[in-house]
Amino acid sequence: MIVRIMGEGQVRLADSHLTDLNKLDDELLAEVQKGDGPGFRRTLAALLSKVRELGEPLPDDSLEPSELILPSPDATVEEVRELLSEDGLIPG
Repeated sequence: MIVRIMGEGQVRLADSHLTDLNKLDDELLAEVQKGDGPGFRRTLAALLSKVRELGEPLPDDSLEPSELILPSPDATVEEVRELLSEDGLIPG
């Protein structure tokens, strides 16, 4: 799976990591819905860190279709609220 982090680039991520990432996605969704700014900031950082840790960065000159797009680290709760659907950021 190809994941794009807005403003950073793309990483290749094994589908086997989706279960762990979905837990963070569920937390992030709940924090966005509650408007929990500090929790949102903490969980977004953890989600992006995990994707960077588990993923393999693609070269900057590579442009693959992204199956998942995550917000930038400096995204606001309001911006992420607009990106979210009922399913969250990561497909279940």
